[in-house]
Amino acid sequence: MNMRSMFVSCLLAVFVSTPVLAADPSEVPEKKRSKADLYLTSVEAADMLRDNSVVLLDVRSRPEVTFVGIASRVNVHIPFMVLPQTAHYDPAAKGYPLEMNSSFEFDFMDYAEAMELSEETPIVIMCRSGSRSAKAANILYDLGYTNVYSVVDGFEGDKAADGPEKGHRMVNGWKNAGLAWTYEISTEQAYPLDRD
Repeated sequence: MNMRSMFVSCLLAVFVSTPVLAADPSEVPEKKRSKADLYLTSVEAADMLRDNSVVLLDVRSRPEVTFVGIASRVNVHIPFMVLPQTAHYDPAAKGYPLEMNSSFEFDFMDYAEAMELSEETPIVIMCRSGSRSAKAANILYDLGYTNVYSVVDGFEGDKAADGPEKGHRMVNGWKNAGLAWTYEISTEQAYPLDRD
């Protein structure tokens, strides 16, 4: 390994292992706020997830997980919203609309019961960029789970506001922080076939 590679490796090791504090809850955008008011950056989440008792719940849709990838440490994937097969292109949104997964709450309760989670179990929730994870955290909070953390920058991060990467999710997020991820979904992570 040459000196430049060693320097970059050391720099990355310091960056990934040094916690980056999430924004003060009052500075978290309204659409990313949750009732529990507990927030982590992806780097903070990775640090917290070194404790195997902490659960990482990915709430993105199946297509996102399949084609964009999944954090290696995800315990379970339960989509908060789903892409119905009958979805029609929405010109205003320039995409296909997702709809609420009507089974989300029940699927989580089944998972919690099977894994014997207590209401105090720390649960880290991640979506693409922090909005759906906050909504999912609200549902879990209403179910009595008090330690539900929303990853404010999500798996892909926020969109760049300007520059050559304008409109691309390059600002922050799990993937952009160089945290462990894969395209391979394990059996334990997979959302059941009879859903959505």
